[in-house]
Amino acid sequence: MSVSEGLSSAPAGFSRREFVKTAAVAGAALATPSLLVARSAWAGGADTLKLGLIGCGGRGSGAAIQALAADPGTVLWSMGDVFKDRIDSAHKSIVEEQGESAKERILVADDRRFVGFDSYQQVIDSGVDVVLLTSYPCFRPAHLRAALASGKHVFAEKPVAVDGPGIRSILESAKVAKDKGRACLIGFCWRYNASMREAFTRVQAGVLGDVTSVHTTYHTGTLSKRPRKPEWSDLEFQMRNWWHFTWISGDHLVEQAVHSVDRMAWAMGDRIPKRVQCLGGRAARSGPEHGNVFDHFSAIYEYENGVRTHHSCRQIDGTPQDNSDYIYGTKGWGSVNGWSALFPFKDYSGGTLWDGKGSADDTSRMYFDEHKELFASIRAGKPVNDCERGARSCLMAIMARMAAYTGQTVTWEQALNSQESLVPEKLEWGPMATPAVAVPGQTKFA
Repeated sequence: MSVSEGLSSAPAGFSRREFVKTAAVAGAALATPSLLVARSAWAGGADTLKLGLIGCGGRGSGAAIQALAADPGTVLWSMGDVFKDRIDSAHKSIVEEQGESAKERILVADDRRFVGFDSYQQVIDSGVDVVLLTSYPCFRPAHLRAALASGKHVFAEKPVAVDGPGIRSILESAKVAKDKGRACLIGFCWRYNASMREAFTRVQAGVLGDVTSVHTTYHTGTLSKRPRKPEWSDLEFQMRNWWHFTWISGDHLVEQAVHSVDRMAWAMGDRIPKRVQCLGGRAARSGPEHGNVFDHFSAIYEYENGVRTHHSCRQIDGTPQDNSDYIYGTKGWGSVNGWSALFPFKDYSGGTLWDGKGSADDTSRMYFDEHKELFASIRAGKPVNDCERGARSCLMAIMARMAAYTGQTVTWEQALNSQESLVPEKLEWGPMATPAVAVPGQTKFA
């Protein structure tokens, strides 16, 4: 089970297993009539919402558990993945978490467990109302397009794409969702954290004055790796170590640190940056399991008004860890850290502008709250759609990776209109060369 799948925001030293236990407790606390959407007919006319899970890794099982806890009128109806063992493992963990209610809530018959590259379409066609898209990021654009074409409501985990063509597809899907009146919620979970929302509401209200700079960080250790098994083909080896291969994950800036990039966008009122410069490299990784991704990035975004914002991230063991946002304004500065739920806002003389103290429980609850808001919007006939905003935050991360890989300054328009498609047109089990590691100054922008 990947550390990155579902816990790309987990604090250092906090394992996914520990987090799921904590989240399960939070889910139980949420499963009360006062906190959940009342079980009532939704806009489709039925009482029950059938869920289809596409992508059954750690994030997939977590999303299914959270979705079931968020609305008592949901049932898990079908599951699909490229690998059968991931379906079996996810199904087992979801059933165990549900306990006695599993017989009523987990209705995945054997003929609704689909395996293979086309399993996503089989899940979509299995009679579900809502699909949870938690497969490999490289497949998200195709999966979202297919789900909306079939009229499904969608929860799509971040990142929504790994390249420019993927982002353009997502933006087209955002319009389709709007036109069809279908919900499409992107899994930027911090946007659904109550404490974090209060902090950023105060930023946007001007407590710090006009924002003059933002620095977000995602400094953590190296993600786990899986040694190759003799029976694995080249493609399977890469997919089993997907977070170490750019074509599948987008690199850790796009797959993991995009949460911090999204909060930078939040602090800036979701304005689009004009251009980005980014340093990056691969200093502490070796061996085939580490694929072709970098292990550190440092980006500088420039906006039309001349404001510059900064993001740094790394995955290197034995180094200091930080996952905070530092926001500077004309009146003072603020530190935002959801894991501690402390948000001190100070003026430049040290005086307190706001002594923000949220609840640490909000960090567990946010994974459930995003699903609560999704299902509430569906049942109310007012489907949420933050797909365009999510795509823009992902493109901010992608353009920084492009700048780091090439060593060039990359504009928003260049990134959005890039013709470089990282995802092979056809995937087959068998030989597949490991993509080369980018060399700044030599790797060309496409």
